[in-house]
Amino acid sequence: MSRLLQQARFIDGTTESAPQDILIKDGRIVAIAPQIPVEAGIEVLSSDHLCVSPGWIDVGVQTGDPGFEHRESLQTVALAAAKGGFTAIAPFPNTNPAVHSKSEILYIKNNTARMGVHFYPIGAISQECAGKDLAELYDMHAAGAVAFSDGKKSVQDAGLLLRAMQYVRAFNGLIINEPHHKTIAGGGQMHEGAMSTSLGLKGLPSLAEEIMVQRDLSLLEYAEGRLHIHLISTAKSVGLIRAAKKAGLPVTCSVAVANLFFTDEQLRDFDSNWKMLPPLRAQSDADALLEGLADGTIDFIVSNHTPWDEEAKNLEFPYADFGIIGLETVFSLCRTFGEKKLPLPLLVEKLSLAPRRILGLPIPECKVGATAELTVFDPFESYTFTTAHIGSKSRNTPFVGQTFRGKIFQG
Repeated sequence: MSRLLQQARFIDGTTESAPQDILIKDGRIVAIAPQIPVEAGIEVLSSDHLCVSPGWIDVGVQTGDPGFEHRESLQTVALAAAKGGFTAIAPFPNTNPAVHSKSEILYIKNNTARMGVHFYPIGAISQECAGKDLAELYDMHAAGAVAFSDGKKSVQDAGLLLRAMQYVRAFNGLIINEPHHKTIAGGGQMHEGAMSTSLGLKGLPSLAEEIMVQRDLSLLEYAEGRLHIHLISTAKSVGLIRAAKKAGLPVTCSVAVANLFFTDEQLRDFDSNWKMLPPLRAQSDADALLEGLADGTIDFIVSNHTPWDEEAKNLEFPYADFGIIGLETVFSLCRTFGEKKLPLPLLVEKLSLAPRRILGLPIPECKVGATAELTVFDPFESYTFTTAHIGSKSRNTPFVGQTFRGKIFQG
């Protein structure tokens, strides 16, 4: 397959090239020039503001394979990623069985080897993600795991997390944990505040996140090693991590795109599609998250893609599961609601360069002879999001019918 990108600007997070033509054949860049003649059989892609960047990667994607293929298969999550401009994903291990040994790591790698989207599996910290006994961390590392996490099952046992941090230091491994204290969160349904009181829903306090952030930072200070705090959502969490970085702790963190631009006001109509973890919080929290992205406290943005079947989401709000699909809409949300605070170079840094550096993955290049792992997009083109834009098996999103700015050209 041959493809010609006409007058595309290459953005790598720090620099932006002049418009140029890029010719891709059989997955490799074969020519870059001010103008390349169009030959028969070549697909031509052009747009008023065509841009390319190193391929984006989404960390912490929830898949359904193995065990929950009715929610999401490896094929459909790859399609969802491609529709959203992601050339790679690092899926969490919350499957059945969990990705807790080299067998499951190899299962994912072998079954995705020929897909257009690269899969970099994250192995479980504990067996079955149950939070009790350490999983086979070294074997998974040797088989290709890029990091270790219990994913949506936040590690509650401080001793277990400490041992994991100490164990992976031998091979410079990365531990990822979501800050969610289950006993403090209780049965919370949404952010604890005036809106939860108004709606009569049990609140999910910010403390449930912040106390875990502080705990994990203290464990990191003791154990050393490398820690990534996944999905922070409160202003105080931003402050704690900012102070830890200034003190020299090797900590990184990420944020879900929805938490940047939406607040608990979205839940006023009890739409269960807005029910997610971490929950949408106050405007002051969203402002602090955007500020944290700008000053480097928050390292990258993720979709928090959590597919659910109709039976899990189309319920009265208290009974619906937490989660929203998001691979297809990350870029459009950033361009539509955050254009002024997230300029394109910063956005490329947060979607591609930073997560790859943290996971120890190579950054794709735009040069002749290189593999064409590029994301192609027009940051200004508008479109209306419909179900045709969804690649996921699941449909738990509130954005159908929304007019967005920022279009992806699927490879």
